[in-house]
Amino acid sequence: MRLLLTPGTRRRALHYHRMPRDSHPVHAQPPADRPRVVVVGAGFGGINLVKALARAPVDITLIDRTNHNLFQPLLYQVATAALAPSDIAVPIRAIFSGRRNVSVLMGEVEAVDTTNRLVRVRDTGDVPYDFLILATGSVYSWFGHDTWRAHSLSLKTLDDADALRLRVLGAFERAESRTDPEEIRALLTFVIVGGGPTGVELAGAIAELARSTLARDYRHIDPKSTRVVICEAAPRLLAAFPESLSAYSAGKLRALGVEIRLGEAVQDVRSDGISASGHAIRAANVFWCAGTEATPAANWIGAHADRHGLIEVNPDCSVPGHDGVFAIGDVTTMQGPGGRPFPALAAVAKQQGRYLGRALRRRIEGRGESGPFRYRDYGQLAVLGRSAAVADLGWLRLKGVPGWMLWSAVHLVLLMGARNKVLVYINWVWAWLTYGSGARLMTGVGGAGKAATAAVENTAAGDEKPA
Repeated sequence: MRLLLTPGTRRRALHYHRMPRDSHPVHAQPPADRPRVVVVGAGFGGINLVKALARAPVDITLIDRTNHNLFQPLLYQVATAALAPSDIAVPIRAIFSGRRNVSVLMGEVEAVDTTNRLVRVRDTGDVPYDFLILATGSVYSWFGHDTWRAHSLSLKTLDDADALRLRVLGAFERAESRTDPEEIRALLTFVIVGGGPTGVELAGAIAELARSTLARDYRHIDPKSTRVVICEAAPRLLAAFPESLSAYSAGKLRALGVEIRLGEAVQDVRSDGISASGHAIRAANVFWCAGTEATPAANWIGAHADRHGLIEVNPDCSVPGHDGVFAIGDVTTMQGPGGRPFPALAAVAKQQGRYLGRALRRRIEGRGESGPFRYRDYGQLAVLGRSAAVADLGWLRLKGVPGWMLWSAVHLVLLMGARNKVLVYINWVWAWLTYGSGARLMTGVGGAGKAATAAVENTAAGDEKPA
């Protein structure tokens, strides 16, 4: 089939083909009265900022290493085969397809030239800006023990969730084909380091997967014998929650068969398991859900950062000493009321994004400056398994079924995309009625199989011996 070009479309096609690099839309100079805004990071903060600013007379370039916006609170459900990756992610371009002044650039930022106001993107070149917003988020920290990273999996991206799901499902598949009881036991042992919301939710999901969903699917192993262990250095789980809700959470997880080790700091992570407080736990599966640190955004601009790499920002989200540069979300630290920094929560990033987007719009439109950022704490939630969750709203505390219903409603409301809301709701109803999981397919098993097999090759005989 031939594609027929009219004279007009032919001229436009030839013009684009001959367009020099400097005149490409990413590098082109906008009209003098239209400021150039560059936003690095398409997470909760970056997306909400662009939404708030898109109606202003500006040209916005949104840069991210991926092409999608991810709803991280449900990432653990992708990792445990409850949801598919596409259920909790939306293409960034689809979000802003109706905004002609918003350009999306998939790339990795390497440096920022604050003198000439240029953002250097790998394989793309320099992107000029008048206002720069850093919303790059955080990554997990192994507390200076970088060798532990090679022997554990973390959960921040869809790639992480895919790898973790392959490890979880692959552990049962390989255990089914093994004959050595010690090897089977190691394969069916899952250690979660960190007793915060991510660790608690992941532990509960794995325990339910083993004891309910997979219970009747295997002939040579008993999935109900799966051992799930949480190692938490603090004296209780969910330290940010009230003590009564922490105690309830621990009780519900123990009812699911989860082993909780409190006050036990991890001393070593190896290919055959971990050592914590003088004891070794032999495990082929170690999942890291402990502390976080900022991405290297502070180094890009030479900004002052705290010991975790977080950029210290002013109450209006501006970076001290850097005109036109702002930072929001988990990459920052901002003093709240009483001198305490705001928590690294999605709610903070979203509110900072909306605040800064509106503040920049007021400034660009000549309507004056906005006041300082004020965070409104709506509370926090954590799910513990089937029909059980905890909710701390400050003025109201819920647990059990009421907490689970609130958790479900809030996540469905906040999830982006009508399609995703419907699919997630259907999957949740199906799972509740049947105890089933609809995303148990394994792809890319060659690499995952080799990695998981290597994890048990050097396991030492025995368990619970002194480290």
